[in-house]
Amino acid sequence: MGSRKEVIIQGLSIGGNSPVRIESMIKTPLTDIEACAAECEALAKEGCELIRVSLPELALAKNMKELNSRSPIPIMADIHFNHKLALAALDSGCSSIRINPGNMSDKSGTVEVIKLAKEIGAVIRIGANGGSISNSQLEHTGGDRATALAYAVEQQLIILNECSFEDIIISAKSSSVRETIKANSILAQKYPFPIHIGITEAGFGTAGIIKGTAGISLMLAQGIGDTVRVSLTGPSVDEVKVGYQILGALEKRRRGYNLISCPTCGRKRIDVFKLVHEVTSLLPSDIKDGITIAVMGCEVNGPKEAASADLGIAGTPDGFVMFSRGKPVCNDTLNNLKERLLIEIERFRKTPS
Repeated sequence: MGSRKEVIIQGLSIGGNSPVRIESMIKTPLTDIEACAAECEALAKEGCELIRVSLPELALAKNMKELNSRSPIPIMADIHFNHKLALAALDSGCSSIRINPGNMSDKSGTVEVIKLAKEIGAVIRIGANGGSISNSQLEHTGGDRATALAYAVEQQLIILNECSFEDIIISAKSSSVRETIKANSILAQKYPFPIHIGITEAGFGTAGIIKGTAGISLMLAQGIGDTVRVSLTGPSVDEVKVGYQILGALEKRRRGYNLISCPTCGRKRIDVFKLVHEVTSLLPSDIKDGITIAVMGCEVNGPKEAASADLGIAGTPDGFVMFSRGKPVCNDTLNNLKERLLIEIERFRKTPS
């Protein structure tokens, strides 16, 4: 999408002409290998394409090795403070690692990591974040935190370039939407490498989703971002679901169905809120990606506003009208709504992609 270069992690292409990838990070400590494996399985089922896993101590390298053998999708080891952890992660089968320039200042150790990564064909992600900007970086940029965040990435890039290492992903993330967007704009204009984007520590619930979506969407709309994580305080599968919803809303990638529903007003002739829940509960798990379903409150906006819907329902004075691509399918009373809906849903499920 945004970057010119492409990297490959166990067959997964990132950058270049690849689609924007969705990733997450397991919330389970690596000490509980069974729970970690279960979370990886759940993430894969939800459509996650790359999983980041923390390796906080060397004693857990054997668990990382086992998790690598059990995970259905690639793992990126998340490394802080000690370059020996990065070496252990690579030795345990990780084909990608994330290192934080804010807390890995040992250049000789970083060079050692780069050398091993180069030997085994692993990808290195430089992951700077707002919490680890140094005083010297802030001084260098005159106190501008966004520019200091980009500068932190650049300092690490110099070392990788000196070692002729090019299998790189870069990321600069902050809990500030403004800082994150500015830092990534700087990096995107200067470097060809794939960029991982997100708003770190976005929060939880609706507020966290809105904050993450605001930053991610603005960057993607500018062509910045090749892989995305929505950082939420909550289940990791929710991060993946929201990630796909963002890509779907921007019409960059579709997973599952697209729902259009009106906000309702005094013209409504049907309980839209109740009907949305009923319709979505009836949709099968194997419905085709990209199918658009519309639930509208009245005939004023219904078939016209949702003319692009593969299947739409709008309230009428006598019940409802069902339509597809703007053309009526049937008019009926509300008593027959569920039966009619199931017939149309089954038709979509059987229609070839």
